[in-house]
Amino acid sequence: MDGRRRNPYQLTDESPVYVISIAAQLSGLHPQTLRQYDRLGLVSPDRTAGRGRRYSARDIELLRTVQQLSQDEGINLAGIKRIIELENQVAALQQRVAELSAAVDGAAVAMQQREAQVHASYRRDLVPYQDVQQAGALVVWRPKRAKD
Repeated sequence: MDGRRRNPYQLTDESPVYVISIAAQLSGLHPQTLRQYDRLGLVSPDRTAGRGRRYSARDIELLRTVQQLSQDEGINLAGIKRIIELENQVAALQQRVAELSAAVDGAAVAMQQREAQVHASYRRDLVPYQDVQQAGALVVWRPKRAKD
């Protein structure tokens, strides 16, 4: 969440507001079909205290998707259930990747700040050492000997 308090009366796509008859009308399906999809675990609406089903806008969209996959694509309900599970898994993994990416970005910024602090603490009279490679030259120093 973004840290702000949400209005408890604000409706979102996940707000369970539609009874089964309205959800059936909005999705173009029979209420018995919605009950069957619920039993199979394809669409799981929220429940009231009296165990009545309450569908959200997201549930209605999912019902339409199930209908489209079943009727237009010819996919059986077991296949549709697997597709839904995989889509949910992909969405969860994408969320996790976004979280990890944000954590990596935060760590990179912290590292850069710490590196800047370390560089700022250097004594200014120090001269950075640079390794100069000689192109194959070898220098040998021999001290002069005293003449006998």
